[in-house]
Amino acid sequence: MIGSPRYWREIPQRYRYEAARCRSCGKIHFPPRDVCSACRGREFETTTLAQQGTIETFTVIHVAPSGFEDEVPYAVAVVRLDDGVKITAQVVDCDPEQLEIGQPVRLEFRKVTEDGKSGIICYGYKFVPIAS
Repeated sequence: MIGSPRYWREIPQRYRYEAARCRSCGKIHFPPRDVCSACRGREFETTTLAQQGTIETFTVIHVAPSGFEDEVPYAVAVVRLDDGVKITAQVVDCDPEQLEIGQPVRLEFRKVTEDGKSGIICYGYKFVPIAS
């Protein structure tokens, strides 16, 4: 379950796909960080992630964690976006058994879950295959 304070802290990344670009070397970090892993720089500018990429690897979940039992089977993939950033997220609107490594996908804003009895709807990013 996603706690409300954590969820609200992550809104810029979840809602606007914001990342941090190092001012020294240009490496993009997602989620944003305080120190660049490439050059140890500490100055960043906000950038928006690329909206498309390709599947590098994936798995199909048949036994889901608590709260996601109704969604099985579903796919989770590591996607390299066109700007080089890698993101792990669910792939939706497809037959999970038909996914392939190298398949193009696009980043979309979708409902992820509802938080507890309060019913707070938590949104985030998921990937959708691009029709060829």
